This record gives sequence, structure tokens and C-alpha cells, in this order.
Amino acid sequence: MARRTRKGSRSRGAARGSDDTKAPAYISRRLPFFDPLDEDQLEKIDEQVDWLLENIGFAFRDDPEALRIWKEAGVKMDGDKVFADAVWVREQCAKAPSRFTQIARNPERSVVIGGNNQVFAPIYGAPFVRDLEGGRRYATFKDFEKLVKLTYMHPNLHHSGLVIAEPTDIPVSKRHLDMVYAHMTLGDKPHLGAITEKSRAQDSVDMAEILHGKETMDSNVVIMANVNTNSPLLIDRVVTEAIQVYSSRGQAMVITPFILTGAMGPVSTAAAVAQAMAEVMITIAFGQLVKPGAPFVMGNFLSSMSLKSGAPTFGMPEPVVSNYVIGQMARRLGLPLRCGGSLTASKIEDAQAAYESADSMHSTALAGSHFTLHAAGWLEGGLATGFEKLIMDADRLGGYQKVLNGFDASEDQFARDAYREVEPGGHFLGSAHTMRHYQTAFYDAALSDSENVESWEEGGSKDMRKRAYDKWNTMLDNYELPPMEPGTKEALDAYVARRKKELPDAWY
Repeated sequence: MARRTRKGSRSRGAARGSDDTKAPAYISRRLPFFDPLDEDQLEKIDEQVDWLLENIGFAFRDDPEALRIWKEAGVKMDGDKVFADAVWVREQCAKAPSRFTQIARNPERSVVIGGNNQVFAPIYGAPFVRDLEGGRRYATFKDFEKLVKLTYMHPNLHHSGLVIAEPTDIPVSKRHLDMVYAHMTLGDKPHLGAITEKSRAQDSVDMAEILHGKETMDSNVVIMANVNTNSPLLIDRVVTEAIQVYSSRGQAMVITPFILTGAMGPVSTAAAVAQAMAEVMITIAFGQLVKPGAPFVMGNFLSSMSLKSGAPTFGMPEPVVSNYVIGQMARRLGLPLRCGGSLTASKIEDAQAAYESADSMHSTALAGSHFTLHAAGWLEGGLATGFEKLIMDADRLGGYQKVLNGFDASEDQFARDAYREVEPGGHFLGSAHTMRHYQTAFYDAALSDSENVESWEEGGSKDMRKRAYDKWNTMLDNYELPPMEPGTKEALDAYVARRKKELPDAWY
């Protein structure tokens, strides 16, 4: 399949960061993509995908409306299993745009997902948090609010996600209202909505309409949602009902199989990649039956595992390679991509966390992931959100942004005026060329200490974790609530209050 491209303007905005620096609203990549597979290998993966679609089939379970939609489309079915013609599935996937813009309530923070653009978002879904002072604990709404504020303030995080940590002190039946409301009011970056139950998805869409207005929502993506297929080969009602809510309103869905290779997929990377693609493609085809042209992101979350214990492993060679391969396959299919992140199985911000996260995130960036959840804050295989880890990862994301900007070979970069100015044996520190570029020539890693040991000792001999701890606490001390039109906030307040009255407390 030929790669589809669409022309469109790039929304590049300045964002206020924790150090009041200016940063783009998202990354417009200039570095070429890394495509490791040749045409023969690509065709073999395509053949496996087609074989799965036509011969193995996928179950759509516990949602009678989803089965009705499939039957009305005339697709071959056996009970709740769907066997779809591969050419037809690819035709449906081609209806989804290869790029789209998610509007933020602050237009300068809107992001373009697809094409050469890359968007970083924090960890999603951890029930625990950890910080240097409080240790590991169940997350509370107070923790959640702090994490939303930090994500809003940090210039290297472009999107605030949703469940940066589960606020376990709020009933499950109501916490989605508080989380969506917090993202809408404590920050002004784009965010996700809830998906765990159909009414929660509807609440998210209804609140987005209040925030942005019906007219804006009718013609733009203003909210996205991330769902996981129930691998292997099962698309359950959480996915299909969320699609019916979001896609019917033209809002974007991220479809992500979570395949622990050797458990939810075969132990071989090639089979797992093909399975992930097939699960996403059949789900997108369903979404196009709900609303032709609805935007989707092809997600991929492949993890290796210890075949001795069954524990997931992260930053390992196999998922690193899968990131590169799935990036190439997504471009071949013409769909925006989500994969990878700063992933680690480590429990704290130690050397294991550093090298696993670096390998995972570096391959994610080079693979061309257009929307990256878990780009910052991930610890303990995703069970915990680390406050220090969030800040440390986000600091490194700025470095990836510099890498993705590519090699600058413009005339000024060759510094011919500096060579004329500096005598042999001299130095360039005071040259006019250096003075023009000294603020932007190199990425300044805010948390790294590159001074001599004497200066480090005089400053308290702080390691990276302590510097990150000090950083996020200083950021929260300097937090300022972004302005919101009073009428909009009143309408959101009224909606949340009404829905909380209607919903009984439920803790599971």
C-alpha cells in the first residue's frame, strides 16, 4: 500500500514552561524516518495481517449494537467473530485521515497528529504514585491535580493525557468527571477523555462540547480517547461503545493492542507486530462503519516478558525493534501512530530505569510515533507514576526534540565569519557567531549537573532524584491557574455537579 500524505498548515505555538521558556506546541520533525525493513519483509507482514483478518477472525463481544453494525455491513460472521476481506478492511482504514489537529482550549497549544509531527504525553493509568518524600502510595486526587499542573507547566510535554494517576480516593463511578474537569481547568493543553464505561465516555464528550462549543466540536477534533483491544483477537464492548460515542461525534480514537509477547500474542516479534496491526485495522474498519472519515491513531504496545517468571520487561531489544517496524508499517498504511514511551520495570529512578527508558523512548522517537503516551513518569511496569521520573523524563524529551529537528546545514551554521574573526590558535568563545547562537546552540539539560565536583559538593551533593524533587516542588510553587471564560467554567461546574448527583457511589 502506498503511503498517503496530505498537505496542511502546521500549528506551532509558544507554550509557557516551568522556567518561562518558549517551546513549540508539538514537534515538527525534520530528521528522516528510520525504515529497517525491505519490501519483501513488509509484504510478508502484510500477508500475515491479511491471513489473520480473513482466516482467523476477531471476536466483537458483549455489545449487541456492534454486532448489528457488522451484520448490516454484510461482513462474514460466525457468532460474534468477524472475518473480513483484507482489501475491504484496508479500504476502510484509508478513509481515516493520515493527519488531524486536536484543538486545545488555548489555540496556541493545539497539536497536529500525523505527518512529520510528534506529540509527547505523560504516563496513563497508574494506581500508585511515588516521590522522594512520600514514597510509594495509592494515588489521591491531590496527587492527580499536582501531576496535571506539572504536565501543563512543562514545555516538553505537549498533551496532558488523562489518567496520569488513578485518584483512588474518589468513587470509580465519579472520578472520570473530576479527572476530565481537572485537565480542562488546571491546564489548557489538549487532553483525552474517559472510556471505561459508555456513560463516562459520553460525559467526556459532553464536557468537551461545553468547553469548546458545539460549532467548534462539530468540525474539529477537540478530545481524543485511548482504548486497548483485549488481545488476543478480542475487541470488547469498552472499545466498541467508546467508538460509538467518540467517533459518532467525529472525535479521535487511539486503538492500542497491549500484547505481552508469549502471552497475549506469539513469542515471536514478527507475529506480534502483525497481530497488533490486524487488531487495530479491524477496529478502525468498525469505526468507519460508525462514521466514515472518523479519525483514528494506530496504537502499538508490544512488551517482551521473562519466560521464567511471566513478568513484563521493558526497554529490551525486541520491543525496541518492534517500535521501528510498526512505525514503518503505519506509514505504509497511511495512519498516525502511537507506540512506546519512557518505559521501565524499575521501581525507582535508578540506572535500570535510565537505560530501559532511554532505549524505549529513543526508539519511539526515531520510529516516528505521532502521539506518545507514557513519554514521562512511568515506573514499575506502569503501576506507579513517579513525580521525579516525570520531571527527569520530560527533561530528556527536550533532547529528543533537538534530535528530531535534524541536521541544520544552513549557511550561517558553517560560521565562515567566525573563521575570519578568530586567529589561528585562538578561540571562538567570544566570536560574533558564538554570541548569536550561544542560547540555542546546545540543548541545556536542566537537571544534569556538569560542573566540577567541588561545585557539586558546595551545592549539597544532590543526585538527579533530589534535583528533580526540588524542580517539581518549585514548579508547583510557581503554578498559575490558566484563565477560563467564567460562563464556561460555570457550565462545567453545573454539569459535574448534576452528574455526581445522578450517579451512585461505586468503588469497582
